[in-house]
Amino acid sequence: QVQLVESGGGLVQPGGSLTLSCAASGSILSIVGMGWHRQAPGKERELVAASFSGGVTNYADSVKGRFTISRDNAKNMAYLQMNSLKPEDTAVYYCNSIVIDNQRKHLTVRGQGTLVTVSS
Repeated sequence: QVQLVESGGGLVQPGGSLTLSCAASGSILSIVGMGWHRQAPGKERELVAASFSGGVTNYADSVKGRFTISRDNAKNMAYLQMNSLKPEDTAVYYCNSIVIDNQRKHLTVRGQGTLVTVSS
């Protein structure tokens, strides 16, 4: 099995910064990609940022220039640095990953989510 655990959410004022962390563990042979989705109350889940092998990254237009995704491949970690936060960034943020497990199966895994609240 493969697990993802997020951390780093919380309450922050508009204009502030937060860094989310995601730790992948379990029977991992390799990680194809890691990313972050979010879901705000009453809204559909949306992709925020993703990072794939080879250094390819992808961002939602709403966060470009403010959020940065990074990975530590040696530690199977992903991070989301969020700057200039806005109230509309308030959501539960989920870490997602596509991994190849020790049986060489491709798995899509999602964490339990961490709440980010941007409010004064």
